Amino acid sequence: MKIYTGSGDRGKTSLFSGERVPKDNERIETYGDLDELNAGIGALIASLPQGCDDLRPELHEIQSELFAIGAWLATAPGAPAAAALLPLDPDGAAGLERGIDRFDAGLPPLAGFILPGGHPGAAWAHIARTVCRRTERRVVRLAAGVTDAAAAEQMKRAIVYLNRLSDYFFVLARHINRVQGIEDRLWKR
Repeated sequence: MKIYTGSGDRGKTSLFSGERVPKDNERIETYGDLDELNAGIGALIASLPQGCDDLRPELHEIQSELFAIGAWLATAPGAPAAAALLPLDPDGAAGLERGIDRFDAGLPPLAGFILPGGHPGAAWAHIARTVCRRTERRVVRLAAGVTDAAAAEQMKRAIVYLNRLSDYFFVLARHINRVQGIEDRLWKR
C-alpha cells in the first residue's frame, strides 16, 4: 500500500465513514489532536527510565484505546460505517483511576502547583497531559453538535476517558520523578 495517494492535495480528506471534508474540519482537527496525544505517549514510552518498564504495557493499552476513540471521531454520526465500530468501554476510566491510585499511594501530598519537568519521561507525561486536555476540549466541542444517540454516547465515554487520562498523566509524571529520586518542583512567585 502506498503512503501517498494525492487525494488530499486539494485540501480535503476522507473520514473513516467515507465522506470527503476539508482538512480543517472540526472532526479532522479533533482526531488530529488525538493523534498528537498518541504520538506524545509514544515519546513518553521511548523515554521511560529504568525502574518504570512495567508501565509500557499500560501505556500501550492507553494508545490502543485512543485508536478506538479516534475511530469514533473519524466516523460521521449515523453513518453506516459506525456499525462496524466497537463501542468504547463504559468503564474505561476505571482502569485509569486504578493507575492514578497506585501511583499516588507512593507520592507525598501536593503542597502547591508543580512546574512540569524533572526526568525526560516525566516531562513527556506533562506534555501528554496538556495535549490530552486540548483534545478533551475539542471532543467536548464536537460532541455538542452530535444528535445521533449512539454517537453521542460514544462521545460521552470519550470525554470521561480523556478527562481521567489527563489526571493519570499528571500523577504519572510525579511517579516517574519519584522513582528517579527527583523532587517535584513547586511553583513559587
